[in-house]
Amino acid sequence: MAPEYAMEGIFSTKSDVYSFGVLLLEVVTGIRRSSTSNIMNFPNLIIYAWNMWKEGKTKDLADSLIIDSCLLDEVLLCIHVALLCVQENPNDRPLMSSTVVILENGSSTALPAPSRPAYFAYRSDELEHSRENIQNSMNTFTLTNIEGRVLLLLLPPPCAPDDRLVPGKPLSPDSTVIVSDGGAFALGFFSPSNSTPTKLYLGIWYNDIPERTVVWVANRESPVTNGTTLSLTNSSNLVLSDADGRVRWTINVTTTGAAAGTGSVTAVLMNTGNLVVRSPNGTVLWQSFEHPTDTFLPGMKLKITYATRVSDQLVSWNGPGDPSPGSFSYGADPATFLQVFLRNGTRVLMRDGPWAGYTVDSQYQTNTSAIVFLAIVRTDEEIYMTFTVADGAPHTRFVLTYAGKYQLQRWNATFSAWVVLQEWPNECDAYDFCGSYGYCDSTAVPVATCRCLEGFEPASPAEWSGGRFESGCRRKEAVQCSDRFLAVPGMQSPDKFVLVANKTLEGCAAECTGNCSCVAYAYADLSNSRSKGDTTRCLVWSGDLIDTGKVGEGALGSDTLYLRLAGLDAGGRKKSNAVKIVPPVLASSILILICVYSAWLKIKACKKRNREKHNNQFLYGTSASEEVGEGNPVQDLEFPSVRFEDIALATNNFSEAYKIGQGGFGKVYKGMLGGQEVAVKRLSRNSQQGTHEFRNEVILIAKLQHRNLVRILGCCVERDEKLLIYEYLPNKSLDAILFDGSRKLLLDWTMRFNIIKGVARGLLYLHQDSRLTIVHRDLKAGNVLLDADMKPKIADFGMARIFGDNQQNANTQRVVGTYGYMAPEYAMEGIFSTKSDVYSFGVLLLEVLTGIRRSSTSNIMAFPNLIIYAWNMWKEGKTMDLADSSIIDNCLLDEVLLCIHVALLCVQENPNDRPSMSSTVFILENGSSTALPAPLCPAYAYKSDELERSTENINSMNSFTLTKIEGR
Repeated sequence: MAPEYAMEGIFSTKSDVYSFGVLLLEVVTGIRRSSTSNIMNFPNLIIYAWNMWKEGKTKDLADSLIIDSCLLDEVLLCIHVALLCVQENPNDRPLMSSTVVILENGSSTALPAPSRPAYFAYRSDELEHSRENIQNSMNTFTLTNIEGRVLLLLLPPPCAPDDRLVPGKPLSPDSTVIVSDGGAFALGFFSPSNSTPTKLYLGIWYNDIPERTVVWVANRESPVTNGTTLSLTNSSNLVLSDADGRVRWTINVTTTGAAAGTGSVTAVLMNTGNLVVRSPNGTVLWQSFEHPTDTFLPGMKLKITYATRVSDQLVSWNGPGDPSPGSFSYGADPATFLQVFLRNGTRVLMRDGPWAGYTVDSQYQTNTSAIVFLAIVRTDEEIYMTFTVADGAPHTRFVLTYAGKYQLQRWNATFSAWVVLQEWPNECDAYDFCGSYGYCDSTAVPVATCRCLEGFEPASPAEWSGGRFESGCRRKEAVQCSDRFLAVPGMQSPDKFVLVANKTLEGCAAECTGNCSCVAYAYADLSNSRSKGDTTRCLVWSGDLIDTGKVGEGALGSDTLYLRLAGLDAGGRKKSNAVKIVPPVLASSILILICVYSAWLKIKACKKRNREKHNNQFLYGTSASEEVGEGNPVQDLEFPSVRFEDIALATNNFSEAYKIGQGGFGKVYKGMLGGQEVAVKRLSRNSQQGTHEFRNEVILIAKLQHRNLVRILGCCVERDEKLLIYEYLPNKSLDAILFDGSRKLLLDWTMRFNIIKGVARGLLYLHQDSRLTIVHRDLKAGNVLLDADMKPKIADFGMARIFGDNQQNANTQRVVGTYGYMAPEYAMEGIFSTKSDVYSFGVLLLEVLTGIRRSSTSNIMAFPNLIIYAWNMWKEGKTMDLADSSIIDNCLLDEVLLCIHVALLCVQENPNDRPSMSSTVFILENGSSTALPAPLCPAYAYKSDELERSTENINSMNSFTLTKIEGR
């Protein structure tokens, strides 16, 4: 995996380029990437190859089996290309198009020198600590970017671009492009990357990013050749003519009366990407936003006009290099005005809706600039969908790909790549996936699944058990006209509804109640939306309910579906059948109780023994598992086993009102056991992965006792249920307060410093002072809980590993943890040690000091993450500027500087350079930053393009050696 993917979760085509480079080295050398044989004391093949290349021994890398039959130039070329592909910065790696050209035609003498490979510093001690001050020249060679729908423009760089077209000055492939006033977009002619150069299209693309990404195409069905021109006529028409003067595309605008005005008509490219034709008096005559192709941009409308019942549609490209209309379309349904469909031809693939008015989609709210505001607006003339992004946000767009995927993408300037924030359709989005009266539950953990609506059962149980749901569901009991309706919240309403205008909720209910064929209804009040006219939305269904989904209460598109069912009382609840069954049941019960009572005492004692035996078998069976570590048999665990019935009672049968959190393996509830407030972690039944973490957590926490570690009070393993009972910590997790704009004011500097030292002492206990040496592997702000006095306690030991007394590090095939907090040797190599936790502690320390999430891009200028931002601020002597503004007035300067210095020591690339937790605790309790060594470059520390390409040719290497104070 490329380093930006392993450590940040960000991927692009350059991630594949990195993998190709690794594969290329393996093919040339015949050595596995992870092998340590035949590569001296280097940790892996990449670093071995890099050092051999630096020492001029490139030929020695070739497999001995091919050395006598190979062409030396080809071998040297392949090794050179491989080292270019595995460079640390993805911007430095060649594109695959460039790579293919080089391999087919190139020579290594014409290539730039490769810069250091990703994660280069983790070498053997001898190499790592030979701190010679080497001047490393930065090569300024630039490869042409041709990624995805990257375009080869058949025109020279613009000399003095204008933002408008006027009559008498046509645009041609040989002239400059038209650039919007803010420089964001350009209009001109292009030829797709994998098409013939003779095919030209008129299009709009992003102008201020290196990847030429087209957002609009005029002549999709009529490509032109050289000699064509785009002209703006005095009659306000845009006309695209070929070399023979034939019109290939035009907007067909006519102007009359006041709209014509006097003066010159203009066609202006706005900085939103909208091409607007204006009359002399400024009237908008035509705009490209009203004629979308495959891309939905901020400020654009996808609309339906009531009068014409014509719907705007996004239509995909026909292929990666073919802008002609493809088979996929995305747009609103003109029949109902309320739904959006994704289609392949005429076949429906996915349905969105029904719309319910104005919404704010904060699903992507990793920082302020990433919020997407989605609005559904009804006016007197039209209904439309539009979206905007916050000021200063990176380029954001929806695009319908040629493969039929509707994607929300955001441009990542650091990696020069489009990041897919979300993609549709997924399996749960597939149209009518669960059949009639079935619904796809997208809230299910860990995967979405089909279920039947209340009062229904699978029509074909055999097909459902085999994973085929097309047959849908059938009623358990036939309904009568007098039957009432059950409220089912959090649903996406079914398709095939009838919209009834101007109805209140009561009127909507009456509309369905009075119609015996009506099976369901849904209502929405749009009075608080940006809708005009009728602000109600009453939907009724008389046929089968198809394409229903569960999205959860409060989610986008969430409705309460009122379903007609048999056996409901006046309050919409199931009727009791007690009157019918009480007499026979009472007689039978008296007889049964006589028998049961005589055996009850004996069964009670037996159940208690069986429960304890089951707990022991479940827990002790993992003593040699990978997560606990070999050679550490589990001894008797000294904590109680709690009955499931008692836990259910304590949490009001796991009521949602008692839920205080939810993680990857289950939910956490607050409860009262034995007069004490507790937190109950309930493992999801569907989470097989979580079983390992559950066992691991029980075994580890039961053996640990420290004031800065969360305390376990008991566990329960009954039937399919697995639960852990912890002490309840009322202030919840550190991240809930630290990253909340208002609540973080509760954390003054004294409190933050105490939290830092408390977490450090907890880690020291895990690493050194407990009976077992334990590596946590998932330390982050979300796993630090705060008690009533705001004292920290480390939680969530599901990922932890036990080390042997003399074990220095370990390797795993199953890398677990959280992006951004994992040390580089762990994220990329699977190698972990106590120094992996030290790295995570350094990240956490920076977050506590700055109040900024590690992955945030707000307030850190052009830097990809908090670590690199902090490193550069330290280098520039602006360390104090890192401190959170909410603590700057009450903090002690020396303590803040000390903590930042320690944090940067903890996140150094080489684990051998990081201090141990014993040293860290000693420094925090007694140290001064003036006595500490200067930190070396942190892991994965390349910067944004602007900083990366500052071609100063000197990178000094620090020759300081850190004295390690291991143990105590």
